[in-house]
Amino acid sequence: MSRFWSRIVHQLDPYVPGEQPRGSNLVKLNTNENPYGPSPKVLEAIRLGVSDRLRLYPDPASQTLKQAIADYHGILPEQVFVGNGSDEVLAHVFHGLLKHDSPILFPDITYSFYPVYCQLYQIDYRSVPLTDDFRIDVADYAQTNGGIIFPNPNAPTGCLLSLEAIETLLNTHKDSVVVVDEAYIDFGGESAIALIDQYPNLLVTQTLSKSRSLAGMRIGFAAGHPDLIEALIRVKDSFNSYPLDMLASAAGVAAYEDKAYFEQTCQKVIHSREKLTTGLTEMGFEVLPSAANFVFARHPSHDAQSLASALRAEGVIVRHFKKPRIDQFLRITVGTESENQLLLSVLDTLV
Repeated sequence: MSRFWSRIVHQLDPYVPGEQPRGSNLVKLNTNENPYGPSPKVLEAIRLGVSDRLRLYPDPASQTLKQAIADYHGILPEQVFVGNGSDEVLAHVFHGLLKHDSPILFPDITYSFYPVYCQLYQIDYRSVPLTDDFRIDVADYAQTNGGIIFPNPNAPTGCLLSLEAIETLLNTHKDSVVVVDEAYIDFGGESAIALIDQYPNLLVTQTLSKSRSLAGMRIGFAAGHPDLIEALIRVKDSFNSYPLDMLASAAGVAAYEDKAYFEQTCQKVIHSREKLTTGLTEMGFEVLPSAANFVFARHPSHDAQSLASALRAEGVIVRHFKKPRIDQFLRITVGTESENQLLLSVLDTLV
Protein backbone atom coordinates (compact mmCIF):
# COMPACT_ATOMS: atom_id res chain seq x y z
CA MET A 1 0.00 0.00 0.00
CA SER A 2 1.37 3.36 -1.04
CA ARG A 3 2.37 5.97 1.52
CA PHE A 4 0.87 8.55 -0.86
CA TRP A 5 -2.67 7.22 -0.52
CA SER A 6 -5.31 9.20 1.31
CA ARG A 7 -6.19 7.65 4.65
CA ILE A 8 -9.60 6.41 3.53
CA VAL A 9 -8.13 4.42 0.61
CA HIS A 10 -6.44 2.05 3.04
CA GLN A 11 -9.85 1.21 4.50
CA LEU A 12 -11.68 0.45 1.25
CA ASP A 13 -12.72 -3.03 0.19
CA PRO A 14 -13.86 -2.33 -3.38
CA TYR A 15 -16.79 -3.96 -5.14
CA VAL A 16 -15.82 -6.92 -7.32
CA PRO A 17 -17.90 -7.11 -10.52
CA GLY A 18 -18.68 -10.33 -12.34
CA GLU A 19 -16.00 -11.67 -14.63
CA GLN A 20 -15.84 -10.23 -18.14
CA PRO A 21 -13.81 -12.89 -20.00
CA ARG A 22 -11.72 -11.84 -22.97
CA GLY A 23 -12.50 -14.92 -25.02
CA SER A 24 -15.75 -15.35 -26.92
CA ASN A 25 -15.92 -19.14 -26.64
CA LEU A 26 -17.74 -19.11 -23.28
CA VAL A 27 -21.45 -19.11 -22.50
CA LYS A 28 -21.59 -16.08 -20.22
CA LEU A 29 -24.36 -16.41 -17.63
CA ASN A 30 -22.69 -14.55 -14.76
CA THR A 31 -23.42 -10.81 -14.98
CA ASN A 32 -27.17 -10.58 -15.75
CA GLU A 33 -26.72 -8.98 -19.14
CA ASN A 34 -29.66 -9.20 -21.52
CA PRO A 35 -29.13 -12.03 -24.03
CA TYR A 36 -30.85 -9.95 -26.71
CA GLY A 37 -29.27 -6.86 -28.22
CA PRO A 38 -30.64 -3.34 -27.99
CA SER A 39 -33.44 -2.11 -30.21
CA PRO A 40 -32.44 -1.47 -33.83
CA LYS A 41 -33.78 2.05 -33.28
CA VAL A 42 -31.18 2.51 -30.53
CA LEU A 43 -28.38 1.43 -32.86
CA GLU A 44 -29.65 3.83 -35.52
CA ALA A 45 -29.81 6.70 -33.02
CA ILE A 46 -26.20 6.04 -32.00
CA ARG A 47 -25.12 5.91 -35.66
CA LEU A 48 -26.81 9.22 -36.39
CA GLY A 49 -25.24 10.74 -33.29
CA VAL A 50 -21.70 10.15 -34.53
CA SER A 51 -20.96 13.53 -36.08
CA ASP A 52 -18.77 16.59 -35.61
CA ARG A 53 -21.14 17.65 -32.82
CA LEU A 54 -19.14 15.37 -30.55
CA ARG A 55 -16.65 18.23 -30.24
CA LEU A 56 -19.28 19.98 -28.08
CA TYR A 57 -20.17 19.26 -24.48
CA PRO A 58 -23.46 17.43 -24.00
CA ASP A 59 -26.47 18.92 -22.29
CA PRO A 60 -25.48 18.89 -18.60
CA ALA A 61 -29.08 18.25 -17.57
CA SER A 62 -29.73 15.50 -20.18
CA GLN A 63 -33.11 17.14 -20.55
CA THR A 64 -34.26 15.19 -23.63
CA LEU A 65 -33.60 11.88 -21.90
CA LYS A 66 -35.26 13.07 -18.70
CA GLN A 67 -38.32 14.01 -20.72
CA ALA A 68 -38.42 10.60 -22.40
CA ILE A 69 -38.19 8.82 -19.04
CA ALA A 70 -40.82 11.11 -17.52
CA ASP A 71 -43.20 10.60 -20.45
CA TYR A 72 -42.83 6.82 -20.23
CA HIS A 73 -43.58 6.70 -16.50
CA GLY A 74 -46.21 9.46 -16.45
CA ILE A 75 -44.23 11.79 -14.20
CA LEU A 76 -42.53 15.19 -14.56
CA PRO A 77 -38.96 15.79 -15.73
CA GLU A 78 -38.31 17.55 -12.40
CA GLN A 79 -38.88 14.17 -10.76
CA VAL A 80 -36.08 12.51 -12.75
CA PHE A 81 -32.30 12.40 -12.25
CA VAL A 82 -29.96 10.66 -14.71
CA GLY A 83 -26.40 9.38 -14.44
CA ASN A 84 -23.78 6.97 -15.76
CA GLY A 85 -25.56 3.75 -14.93
CA SER A 86 -27.57 3.21 -11.78
CA ASP A 87 -24.34 2.59 -9.86
CA GLU A 88 -23.30 6.22 -10.25
CA VAL A 89 -26.83 7.32 -9.42
CA LEU A 90 -26.72 5.16 -6.28
CA ALA A 91 -23.36 6.64 -5.32
CA HIS A 92 -24.90 10.10 -5.36
CA VAL A 93 -27.90 8.76 -3.41
CA PHE A 94 -25.65 7.43 -0.65
CA HIS A 95 -23.67 10.66 -0.52
CA GLY A 96 -26.59 13.08 -0.84
CA LEU A 97 -29.49 11.36 0.92
CA LEU A 98 -28.28 8.58 3.21
CA LYS A 99 -25.49 10.12 5.27
CA HIS A 100 -27.12 10.94 8.61
CA ASP A 101 -26.51 10.35 12.31
CA SER A 102 -28.41 7.05 12.48
CA PRO A 103 -27.29 3.96 10.52
CA ILE A 104 -28.98 3.13 7.26
CA LEU A 105 -30.66 -0.24 6.83
CA PHE A 106 -30.42 -2.79 4.02
CA PRO A 107 -30.76 -6.58 3.78
CA ASP A 108 -27.92 -8.86 4.86
CA ILE A 109 -28.11 -10.58 1.47
CA THR A 110 -28.32 -7.90 -1.18
CA TYR A 111 -26.38 -5.91 -3.77
CA SER A 112 -22.80 -6.00 -2.50
CA PHE A 113 -22.07 -2.45 -3.66
CA TYR A 114 -24.11 -1.03 -0.76
CA PRO A 115 -21.51 -1.63 1.98
CA VAL A 116 -18.80 -0.37 -0.41
CA TYR A 117 -20.60 2.96 -0.76
CA CYS A 118 -20.91 3.08 3.02
CA GLN A 119 -17.15 2.60 3.34
CA LEU A 120 -16.40 5.24 0.74
CA TYR A 121 -18.72 7.87 2.19
CA GLN A 122 -18.23 6.79 5.82
CA ILE A 123 -21.89 5.99 6.40
CA ASP A 124 -22.88 3.82 9.34
CA TYR A 125 -25.14 0.91 8.37
CA ARG A 126 -26.93 -2.07 9.83
CA SER A 127 -27.82 -5.15 7.80
CA VAL A 128 -31.24 -6.68 8.39
CA PRO A 129 -31.41 -10.47 7.93
CA LEU A 130 -33.67 -11.85 5.26
CA THR A 131 -36.22 -14.42 6.45
CA ASP A 132 -35.39 -18.12 6.34
CA ASP A 133 -36.89 -18.29 2.84
CA PHE A 134 -34.68 -15.35 1.74
CA ARG A 135 -37.36 -12.68 1.62
CA ILE A 136 -37.56 -9.15 3.02
CA ASP A 137 -39.94 -8.78 5.97
CA VAL A 138 -40.72 -5.08 6.32
CA ALA A 139 -41.55 -5.57 10.03
CA ASP A 140 -37.86 -6.23 10.62
CA TYR A 141 -37.10 -2.65 9.59
CA ALA A 142 -39.09 -1.12 12.45
CA GLN A 143 -36.01 0.44 14.04
CA THR A 144 -34.31 3.82 14.10
CA ASN A 145 -32.51 4.52 10.85
CA GLY A 146 -30.99 7.18 8.63
CA GLY A 147 -32.59 5.67 5.54
CA ILE A 148 -33.52 2.33 4.00
CA ILE A 149 -32.35 0.86 0.70
CA PHE A 150 -32.98 -2.47 -1.00
CA PRO A 151 -33.22 -3.89 -4.52
CA ASN A 152 -36.62 -5.00 -5.77
CA PRO A 153 -36.45 -7.71 -6.97
CA ASN A 154 -33.67 -8.35 -4.50
CA ALA A 155 -30.24 -9.29 -5.77
CA PRO A 156 -28.90 -11.91 -5.84
CA THR A 157 -32.02 -13.78 -4.69
CA GLY A 158 -34.46 -12.47 -7.32
CA CYS A 159 -37.32 -12.36 -4.78
CA LEU A 160 -39.90 -9.61 -5.22
CA LEU A 161 -41.44 -7.35 -2.57
CA SER A 162 -45.01 -6.18 -3.19
CA LEU A 163 -45.96 -2.53 -3.60
CA GLU A 164 -48.21 -2.94 -0.55
CA ALA A 165 -45.21 -3.91 1.57
CA ILE A 166 -43.23 -0.98 0.20
CA GLU A 167 -46.06 1.36 1.16
CA THR A 168 -45.96 -0.06 4.68
CA LEU A 169 -42.29 0.87 4.88
CA LEU A 170 -42.96 4.35 3.54
CA ASN A 171 -45.74 4.98 6.03
CA THR A 172 -43.74 3.56 8.94
CA HIS A 173 -40.64 5.62 8.16
CA LYS A 174 -42.00 8.98 7.02
CA ASP A 175 -38.89 10.80 8.28
CA SER A 176 -36.49 8.53 6.37
CA VAL A 177 -35.70 8.20 2.69
CA VAL A 178 -36.67 4.79 1.34
CA VAL A 179 -34.69 3.88 -1.79
CA VAL A 180 -36.02 1.11 -4.00
CA ASP A 181 -33.34 -0.12 -6.42
CA GLU A 182 -35.27 -1.49 -9.40
CA ALA A 183 -32.51 -2.75 -11.68
CA TYR A 184 -34.57 -5.86 -12.56
CA ILE A 185 -38.15 -4.67 -12.10
CA ASP A 186 -39.15 -5.03 -15.76
CA PHE A 187 -38.78 -8.82 -15.65
CA GLY A 188 -41.68 -9.49 -13.34
CA GLY A 189 -42.54 -6.69 -10.93
CA GLU A 190 -44.54 -3.49 -10.68
CA SER A 191 -42.48 -0.32 -10.36
CA ALA A 192 -42.75 1.80 -7.23
CA ILE A 193 -42.43 4.86 -9.47
CA ALA A 194 -46.23 4.79 -9.42
CA LEU A 195 -46.01 5.81 -5.74
CA ILE A 196 -43.65 8.79 -5.87
CA ASP A 197 -46.44 11.41 -6.04
CA GLN A 198 -47.89 10.02 -2.81
CA TYR A 199 -44.67 9.63 -0.85
CA PRO A 200 -42.09 12.45 -0.73
CA ASN A 201 -39.66 10.10 1.07
CA LEU A 202 -39.56 7.57 -1.80
CA LEU A 203 -36.74 7.41 -4.34
CA VAL A 204 -36.69 4.77 -7.07
CA THR A 205 -33.61 3.93 -9.14
CA GLN A 206 -33.52 2.05 -12.43
CA THR A 207 -31.01 1.16 -15.11
CA LEU A 208 -31.16 0.71 -18.88
CA SER A 209 -28.46 -1.98 -18.63
CA LYS A 210 -30.78 -4.96 -18.15
CA SER A 211 -34.25 -4.82 -19.68
CA ARG A 212 -33.20 -2.36 -22.39
CA SER A 213 -29.93 -4.14 -23.26
CA LEU A 214 -27.70 -1.09 -22.79
CA ALA A 215 -25.14 -2.26 -20.24
CA GLY A 216 -22.38 -0.97 -22.52
CA MET A 217 -23.80 2.57 -22.60
CA ARG A 218 -24.04 3.17 -18.81
CA ILE A 219 -27.41 4.87 -18.35
CA GLY A 220 -29.33 4.99 -15.08
CA PHE A 221 -31.83 7.24 -13.39
CA ALA A 222 -33.66 8.01 -10.18
CA ALA A 223 -37.27 9.11 -9.81
CA GLY A 224 -38.69 10.86 -6.78
CA HIS A 225 -39.90 14.10 -5.23
CA PRO A 226 -38.19 17.19 -6.70
CA ASP A 227 -36.57 17.89 -3.30
CA LEU A 228 -34.79 14.52 -3.44
CA ILE A 229 -33.81 15.09 -7.06
CA GLU A 230 -32.40 18.51 -6.17
CA ALA A 231 -30.10 16.90 -3.61
CA LEU A 232 -28.76 14.51 -6.25
CA ILE A 233 -28.24 17.35 -8.75
CA ARG A 234 -26.27 19.33 -6.16
CA VAL A 235 -24.01 16.33 -5.52
CA LYS A 236 -23.65 15.57 -9.23
CA ASP A 237 -22.76 19.15 -10.10
CA SER A 238 -20.11 19.09 -7.38
CA PHE A 239 -18.63 15.94 -8.93
CA ASN A 240 -19.25 15.77 -12.70
CA SER A 241 -21.55 18.28 -14.33
CA TYR A 242 -21.64 16.36 -17.66
CA PRO A 243 -22.38 12.77 -16.68
CA LEU A 244 -24.08 11.48 -19.83
CA ASP A 245 -22.56 11.92 -23.27
CA MET A 246 -24.53 12.68 -26.43
CA LEU A 247 -24.56 9.09 -27.68
CA ALA A 248 -25.79 7.70 -24.37
CA SER A 249 -28.62 10.23 -24.24
CA ALA A 250 -29.63 9.48 -27.83
CA ALA A 251 -29.56 5.74 -27.13
CA GLY A 252 -31.65 6.16 -24.01
CA VAL A 253 -34.32 8.23 -25.75
CA ALA A 254 -34.57 5.70 -28.59
CA ALA A 255 -34.82 2.83 -26.12
CA TYR A 256 -37.85 4.40 -24.45
CA GLU A 257 -39.46 5.19 -27.77
CA ASP A 258 -39.31 1.57 -28.94
CA LYS A 259 -41.77 0.17 -26.41
CA ALA A 260 -42.74 -2.79 -28.59
CA TYR A 261 -39.17 -4.11 -28.80
CA PHE A 262 -38.68 -3.64 -25.06
CA GLU A 263 -41.85 -5.58 -24.21
CA GLN A 264 -41.01 -8.34 -26.68
CA THR A 265 -37.53 -8.98 -25.29
CA CYS A 266 -38.73 -8.84 -21.68
CA GLN A 267 -41.35 -11.48 -22.43
CA LYS A 268 -38.75 -13.68 -24.10
CA VAL A 269 -36.55 -13.47 -21.00
CA ILE A 270 -39.48 -14.21 -18.68
CA HIS A 271 -40.50 -17.23 -20.76
CA SER A 272 -36.92 -18.52 -20.78
CA ARG A 273 -36.63 -17.99 -17.02
CA GLU A 274 -39.69 -20.15 -16.43
CA LYS A 275 -38.32 -22.94 -18.63
CA LEU A 276 -34.89 -22.71 -16.96
CA THR A 277 -36.48 -22.87 -13.51
CA THR A 278 -38.45 -25.96 -14.51
CA GLY A 279 -35.34 -27.63 -15.90
CA LEU A 280 -33.29 -26.95 -12.79
CA THR A 281 -36.09 -28.08 -10.50
CA GLU A 282 -36.40 -31.37 -12.37
CA MET A 283 -32.69 -31.97 -11.66
CA GLY A 284 -33.25 -31.56 -7.95
CA PHE A 285 -32.24 -27.90 -7.56
CA GLU A 286 -34.04 -25.59 -5.16
CA VAL A 287 -34.76 -22.44 -7.15
CA LEU A 288 -35.93 -19.31 -5.36
CA PRO A 289 -38.94 -17.57 -6.98
CA SER A 290 -37.40 -15.00 -9.30
CA ALA A 291 -38.84 -11.83 -10.81
CA ALA A 292 -35.48 -10.92 -12.36
CA ASN A 293 -33.48 -12.01 -15.42
CA PHE A 294 -31.59 -14.54 -13.32
CA VAL A 295 -32.32 -17.43 -11.01
CA PHE A 296 -30.75 -18.31 -7.65
CA ALA A 297 -30.43 -22.04 -7.15
CA ARG A 298 -28.77 -24.67 -4.99
CA HIS A 299 -28.55 -28.44 -5.12
CA PRO A 300 -28.85 -30.43 -1.87
CA SER A 301 -26.19 -32.94 -2.92
CA HIS A 302 -23.59 -30.83 -4.72
CA ASP A 303 -21.29 -28.04 -3.57
CA ALA A 304 -22.02 -24.80 -5.41
CA GLN A 305 -18.40 -23.75 -5.90
CA SER A 306 -17.54 -27.17 -7.29
CA LEU A 307 -20.47 -26.96 -9.68
CA ALA A 308 -19.41 -23.48 -10.81
CA SER A 309 -15.86 -24.72 -11.46
CA ALA A 310 -17.11 -27.77 -13.35
CA LEU A 311 -19.41 -25.61 -15.48
CA ARG A 312 -16.53 -23.26 -16.23
CA ALA A 313 -14.44 -26.20 -17.40
CA GLU A 314 -17.22 -26.96 -19.88
CA GLY A 315 -17.38 -23.37 -21.12
CA VAL A 316 -20.29 -22.03 -19.06
CA ILE A 317 -19.78 -19.21 -16.53
CA VAL A 318 -22.20 -18.63 -13.65
CA ARG A 319 -21.80 -16.51 -10.50
CA HIS A 320 -20.91 -17.95 -7.10
CA PHE A 321 -20.76 -15.81 -3.96
CA LYS A 322 -18.54 -16.92 -1.08
CA LYS A 323 -20.77 -15.33 1.51
CA PRO A 324 -22.60 -16.56 4.60
CA ARG A 325 -26.03 -18.11 4.02
CA ILE A 326 -25.68 -18.17 0.23
CA ASP A 327 -22.38 -19.96 -0.40
CA GLN A 328 -24.27 -23.02 -1.68
CA PHE A 329 -26.24 -21.04 -4.27
CA LEU A 330 -25.43 -20.27 -7.89
CA ARG A 331 -26.76 -17.13 -9.55
CA ILE A 332 -27.50 -17.99 -13.16
CA THR A 333 -28.34 -15.33 -15.74
CA VAL A 334 -31.18 -16.20 -18.10
CA GLY A 335 -29.58 -16.57 -21.51
CA THR A 336 -30.95 -17.39 -24.92
CA GLU A 337 -32.88 -20.64 -25.35
CA SER A 338 -29.75 -22.34 -26.72
CA GLU A 339 -27.54 -21.03 -23.94
CA ASN A 340 -29.98 -22.17 -21.27
CA GLN A 341 -30.25 -25.59 -22.88
CA LEU A 342 -26.47 -25.95 -22.98
CA LEU A 343 -26.30 -25.05 -19.29
CA LEU A 344 -28.93 -27.66 -18.44
CA SER A 345 -27.22 -30.29 -20.58
CA VAL A 346 -23.89 -29.75 -18.83
CA LEU A 347 -25.52 -29.74 -15.39
CA ASP A 348 -27.27 -32.99 -16.26
CA THR A 349 -23.84 -34.65 -16.49
CA LEU A 350 -22.72 -33.14 -13.16
CA VAL A 351 -25.66 -33.81 -10.85
